[in-house]
Amino acid sequence: MNRPPKTSVPATDLRRRAEARMQLHPTKNGARLEVAAAVEDPRRLLHELQVHQVELEMQNRELLASRDRSEALLEKFTDLYDFAPIGYFTVDEMGRILEANLTGAATLGFERSRLMKRRLLTFVDAASRPTFLRFLERTFEGAANNVCEVPLAKPDGTRFLARLHGTVALPFDGSPRLCRVALSDITHAKQAEEALRRNEALFSELIGQSPVGVYVVDSALRLQQVNTTAMPVFKNIPELIGRELVEILRVLWPAKLAAQIFEHFRHTLYTGQPYLCTAFSERRNDTGTMEAYEWQLRRITMPTVGYGVVCFFSDVTERRQAEAMRLRLEVITASNEKLEMEIERRRKVEDDLRKSELRQDRLLRESRVLQGQLRLLSRQVIKAQEDERKRVSRDLHDVISQTLTGIGLRLANLKAGSIGKNASDLGRELAQTQRMVLRSVNLVHEFARDLRPTVLDDLGLVPALHTFMKSFAARTGLRTGLTAFAAVEKIDIARRTALFRVAQEALTNVARHAHATRVDVIIAKTAGGLCMTVKDNGRSFSAEHALKSEGGQHLGLLGMRERLEMVGGTLSIGSASGKGTAVTAELPIRKARKALKDQTPTARPTKITVQKP
Repeated sequence: MNRPPKTSVPATDLRRRAEARMQLHPTKNGARLEVAAAVEDPRRLLHELQVHQVELEMQNRELLASRDRSEALLEKFTDLYDFAPIGYFTVDEMGRILEANLTGAATLGFERSRLMKRRLLTFVDAASRPTFLRFLERTFEGAANNVCEVPLAKPDGTRFLARLHGTVALPFDGSPRLCRVALSDITHAKQAEEALRRNEALFSELIGQSPVGVYVVDSALRLQQVNTTAMPVFKNIPELIGRELVEILRVLWPAKLAAQIFEHFRHTLYTGQPYLCTAFSERRNDTGTMEAYEWQLRRITMPTVGYGVVCFFSDVTERRQAEAMRLRLEVITASNEKLEMEIERRRKVEDDLRKSELRQDRLLRESRVLQGQLRLLSRQVIKAQEDERKRVSRDLHDVISQTLTGIGLRLANLKAGSIGKNASDLGRELAQTQRMVLRSVNLVHEFARDLRPTVLDDLGLVPALHTFMKSFAARTGLRTGLTAFAAVEKIDIARRTALFRVAQEALTNVARHAHATRVDVIIAKTAGGLCMTVKDNGRSFSAEHALKSEGGQHLGLLGMRERLEMVGGTLSIGSASGKGTAVTAELPIRKARKALKDQTPTARPTKITVQKP
C-alpha cells in the first residue's frame, strides 16, 4: 500500500486557522479573545499567534505520525488478511463477492480480480445450494456461530468440502448490509475423521472378537474399552468405563499386588516395553476365590490421540487346577514301582484306582511267570554247568589221564630197561614219549581255548573269531566267512567277550540245527554303535516261540540275550523259510561312535573267508 506524500501548510493559512480557533475556543484563562482587544494590542496578538502556530505545527506532526502508524497497521492488516490460512469473503445480501483475500481466491481456483461481483452460490454444488442460501439468510439475520458445510467446485472440476462461517458486518450510515464469510477446505480433515472413525470401529471390532479377555486404558490410565470375554472379571465394579485403573485394581486384588500391577502398566505406557506374566495366581478381594491368569501388556497408539496400553489375559484357573490334579495322579501312579506304563488320567478317581489295580494284578502275574522262568533258567544254568564239568572231567579222565598214564608207564619202562637197550632203541622210546607229552599239551590248550581263548585277550576279537571259525570249519565242514571293522577292537573287553560268545553260540547252533552249508559273520558300524550278524543258509524256525519257550530247550538263545543285556545290547533273530536265519547283536556305544568315525586308514573293513578244508 502506497502512502500519500507529506505537504507543508502555508503561514497565512495557519494564521487564519489560528484566529478562527481563538475566536471560537476559550483560552487557558477561560476568557474569549476580543477582536478589538487584539487590534489594540498587536504585539500580544502576534505572540499568541506565534504560540498557536507552534502548537498547530506540533499537532500537525502528531497527525502525520498517527497517519503513518495507521498506514503501517493497515498494511499489516492487509498482509494478514490476504495471507490468512483460510479464505475470507465479503458478500452482500445477494451473495455477491465484494472483497476476497488471496487464500480465498486460491481456494476457489480463481484470480481475485475475476471474483469480484460473482455470486458465491455459483461455486456451490447444485444439491447443496438450498443449504447455502439458508446459511446466508441466517447470517444476515444475525445468527451467532452460523456454520455450514457444503461441497464446492473449482473451475477445473475439482471438488472439495468447505466449511463456511458467517458473521454479519456492521453497516455504515446509508451503506448496504454486508457479511463476512470465512471459508476453509476441510476435505482432508473429513477424510482423516472418517479414517479415524473406521480405525476406531475396526479397533473395537477386533477387541470384541478376540477369544481372550482384552481391555484398554488411555494415556491417563483410565479404562476405555472392555470386550465381552473380559466383562465377567469386572462384574462387581460399577461405572467401569472411564474409571481409573488403580481404583479397579484395588477392588479386585490386595493393595500391594494392585500397586505392582499398576506399576507394570505405567512402565509399559512410558517406555513402550511389553510385559508378560505367565505365573499369576492370587485370591480376589471381591469374590474371595483363588484365580490364576496369564496376561501381557503392550503399548498401542490410540485411535483418537496419544498412547494407551492394551492388556490381553486368559483365565487359566481351571487349567492350573487340572495340572495340579494331573501331577497328583502322576505321583500316585509313580508310587507303584512294578507298573511299566503310566496310567492314563481319568476324570473320576475311582476309575483310575480300578485300572491301576487291574494293571497291578497283571504285573504281579507276569512277575510270577518271570520268577518261574528265572528259576527254570537258573536250574538250566546249573545243569549246564554240571554237564560242562562232567564233560571236562570225562575228557580229562579219558584223554589227558590216559595219555599221562601212558607217559608214566613208558618212563617206568625206560627206567627199568634202559641198561640193556642200545642208544637207537632208547632214542625211539624217548621220541614216542615226547610225542605223547606234546599231545597232552595240545589237549590242554584245546580245553583252555574252549573255556576262554587267550587270543581274545592278547590279540582281540577279530583274531579270536578268525581262529575259532577256522577250527569250526575244519570240525563241521561248513564254509564260513568273516567281515569286520578293525575299529571294533577299540571297545572294552567285556563287550568284545559278549560278541565272541554270541558268535560262538550262534555258530554252534548252526552246526547242530540249521543243516546249512554256509555261515557268515558280519561286524559293521551303525549310527549308534556296532552290529554283529551271524547269517546261515539253513532251515528256518520260530524265533519268537524259541525265546518264549518255558521248557528250557533253547537255553543257548536265552544265554545270548542275557549276555548282550548285561553290556547294554539287544538280540534279534530273523528266520524265514528259504532264506535261512540271521542272529543280530546290537551294541549302542556312545563313546565308541566318535572312535568309529575317526578311523585310521588301516581301520578298513577286514574280510576273512575260511573255506572248507
